[in-house]
Amino acid sequence: MSLEVKEKTQVRLVFLGAAGVGKTALIHRFLQDTFEPKHRRTVEELHSKEYDISGVKVTVEILDTSGSYSFPAMRKLSIQNSDAFALVYAVDDPESLEAVKSLRDEILEIKEDKYTPIVVVGNKMDREQERQVSSEDVLSTVEMDWNNSYLEASAKDNTNVVEVFKELLQQTNLPSRLSPALRRRRETFPKDTSFRPPMNKTNSCILS
Repeated sequence: MSLEVKEKTQVRLVFLGAAGVGKTALIHRFLQDTFEPKHRRTVEELHSKEYDISGVKVTVEILDTSGSYSFPAMRKLSIQNSDAFALVYAVDDPESLEAVKSLRDEILEIKEDKYTPIVVVGNKMDREQERQVSSEDVLSTVEMDWNNSYLEASAKDNTNVVEVFKELLQQTNLPSRLSPALRRRRETFPKDTSFRPPMNKTNSCILS
């Protein structure tokens, strides 16, 4: 039994953001390739799936959290017990972006680690006509000021959903070191803020 445990690695990804931004929709699109247009309130749901990554069995847990701020203790526990974070906002909801900023501050305070893996996700990019948040502004803030990753996605159109999860997993410390180059870049990030490391503009990629 102990040998089996040693062979497996576990990583927990948590999705945080205001209510109605599409956290559950992104997760369901990734796990089941389904989309439910009607919003339903989530308290907390944990999904678990096993993957074989470079010959290593990895259990990926995906925690879907409530967008309600009436569960601060539950949210703190979720942050403490997780390895990487998707901070989700909706491109047609500027207030949900403000929630992302607050959540990031809370994560860094609880984890006490500025290199905590965080991916900011602008969901609902299919609502281009209703867009109220500029992707260029968010990209600049997230990648240059925060040194975090940024993507825009659409759970409805299944755009960049897989990329969100790939980015999260690449930033966690899996034994196979899925992205050693990224880790090196994060560890050697210069203090000179005028320097901009080469970033893949994954937010502009559309999966066919």
